[in-house]
Amino acid sequence: MIFVLKNINSDVNIDNINQLHPFYLVYISQDGKVKLNHLNVKNILDVLRVLCKGNDEPLRDVYTLFNEQTKDGKDMSTYSDLLNNTISSIIDTKEQSDIESLFSEGGTSFLENELNGLDDFELIAFVVIK
Repeated sequence: MIFVLKNINSDVNIDNINQLHPFYLVYISQDGKVKLNHLNVKNILDVLRVLCKGNDEPLRDVYTLFNEQTKDGKDMSTYSDLLNNTISSIIDTKEQSDIESLFSEGGTSFLENELNGLDDFELIAFVVIK
C-alpha cells in the first residue's frame, strides 16, 4: 500500500531531507512493515509507474474486491492501522535522525520540530497493492 500524506504542521520539515515536503510518500506492506520510507520517493514513484503502466482506467475487479473487503469503505480498520504504522515510521525516521545528529558536527536537531503523530498529517491519497 502506498500512502500520500501532507504535513499540516507548517513548522516541521524533518531536517529538510524530505524532497517532497510538505508531502510524504510511504510504501508499506499489508503486514505493516515499511518497504520504502518517505526518503525513497523515486523508488516509490517507480513502483507506481510499473504498476500503472498500460492502464488508464480503474481496474473493476480490483476496486470491486476492495469494496467487498471494506464493506464499501465502512470498515477501513485494516487500512487505518496501516496509516498509523506509516505515520509512526515517519516519526521513527525523524527520531533516528535526531539521535544521529547528537554525534555529528554542526549541532543537533534533537527535540526540534517535533512531530506528534496523526494530527500532523492529512491523508491525500492511497493505493492498495495486492
